[in-house]
Amino acid sequence: MQETFFTSKEASKITGCTLRQLQYWREKGVVVPVISDTGTGRSIYYSKTNLVELAAMVYWLSVGLSFDIACETLKTLKEQEPELFSSGTGKRFMLLSETQERSPLGVVKLSLELMEYDRKKAITSIDEGKPVIPVWLDVIFEQLQKKLTSYLN
Repeated sequence: MQETFFTSKEASKITGCTLRQLQYWREKGVVVPVISDTGTGRSIYYSKTNLVELAAMVYWLSVGLSFDIACETLKTLKEQEPELFSSGTGKRFMLLSETQERSPLGVVKLSLELMEYDRKKAITSIDEGKPVIPVWLDVIFEQLQKKLTSYLN
């Protein structure tokens, strides 16, 4: 079965990324699409796996993660659980605040740790007033599947 690829404009429309975000993330190596040098210029195509990566980044940024933390989370998950991006199946994870540091200016810096989802640990953390951010790529994958189905039909 041949894989379907999407142009930057299509990837933008499907995932909710702006074209500028796609370009920036490509330049920074966050999400690396297929680049073809055929024809008169460069053609950039995103795979379905790339779309899942983009949708995950959009979600994490929308819930308030910094760009650096979102990138690090994506990198770690791609290394440890690559099947999550291709099939949407696998373990569920969460970002949990393990430590808080206060700078000399009084600014609190959260240190988030990526770990396998543990309901008891999540509830305890919430009860302690610490943030818990779900990293459920199966849900992101499923939402993306629905968008792709309606886009391709």
